[in-house]
Amino acid sequence: MRTIDWVDGAVELIDQTRLPAECVTLRLHTVDELVEAIRRLAVRGAPALGVAGALGVVLARGDLEAVARLRAARPTAVNLAWGVDRAAAYLAEGQEAVLRAALRIRDDDIAACLAMGERGADLLQGDRLRIMTVCNTGALAAVERGTALGVVQTLHERGRLAEVLALETRPLLQGARLTAWELARMGAPHRLVADSAGPYLLARGGVDAVLIGADRIAANGDTANKIGSYALALGAERAGVPFIVVAPESTIDAATPSGDHIEIEDRGAEEIVSVAGVRVAPEGTKALNPAFDVTPHDLITAIVTDTRVIHP
Repeated sequence: MRTIDWVDGAVELIDQTRLPAECVTLRLHTVDELVEAIRRLAVRGAPALGVAGALGVVLARGDLEAVARLRAARPTAVNLAWGVDRAAAYLAEGQEAVLRAALRIRDDDIAACLAMGERGADLLQGDRLRIMTVCNTGALAAVERGTALGVVQTLHERGRLAEVLALETRPLLQGARLTAWELARMGAPHRLVADSAGPYLLARGGVDAVLIGADRIAANGDTANKIGSYALALGAERAGVPFIVVAPESTIDAATPSGDHIEIEDRGAEEIVSVAGVRVAPEGTKALNPAFDVTPHDLITAIVTDTRVIHP
């Protein structure tokens, strides 16, 4: 099953806001439809956003204003702008050239996720490994297999996975809704963990490695990822547990010198004061809702990409 694809002249993608209750495929014909899907997180995850950006340029049909709207739909994940720019470079050659470029990006992502899974599994030592992860980094975050969860899938296929501890990932519960759904489909043993319990479980010695994805990796190795990643990095450092980032080379942004220069998206109060549309805070309550945090490079054991392993 592919998270996102080009089918008969339109972008088809799984609406991740409907999971796990139902698996619904959206068929999008315009850039505005795709931008709306990106902003409400119907499609999310750095690699998937890169493919969405490239396919969106095909939908734009040479409209540069539409291309610019698409590029700016979410600011933190570098892959969205990367995918848009890669496909837009072919606009002068015509629509067919743009489509070929976008489909190459899709196919390259599939190959990259397979390579990251193999390289990450090779890096980790031991059998019956207990892995902790945050947010969703599986096939739903890419086209197929995924990044950090792609490593988990490879470990599972090799018979080396004991268990995954998946953080629920407040406020939108991507871990509870999406990662648990993918792990169940995979047949991988797993348990769900409250976000705040992650560092404590690391301290107890119940985890062999923490695997996360990335939305942007600065030139010095500082990594922006789903909020909660930094807390896990601190807990892993104290517990002596490897903290490993898994992301394609396209997520490395050489133009951003450090994490201090990464724009962090704030998604507004509604996601904090409500859960699944049910208000849990008093009327008028204000909130801070950073969607990402930045883990400094000195807390990262390794960065696994589709071509190499980096030790910051």
